[in-house]
Amino acid sequence: MLKNSSVAYVLFHTEGCHLCEIAQKLVDQTAIHYQHIDICDNASLAERYGMSIPVFVQGERDLFWPFDAAQLQEFLGV
Repeated sequence: MLKNSSVAYVLFHTEGCHLCEIAQKLVDQTAIHYQHIDICDNASLAERYGMSIPVFVQGERDLFWPFDAAQLQEFLGV
């Protein structure tokens, strides 16, 4: 469970990305609250993350794919 519920998390993805679907399943297993944002809806996000999605973000910290459950837990600090 998330230690600090005020921390905002975002999973950047795009439609039709099978890696993004895998990442979403990993994040969903943590039971934390996060935003799910399609980078194609924002030109600056598409430019920044276009070749890197899926990317799980908290503030200025980025967890780039590939990541597994253990790496995600470490990133979350749980």
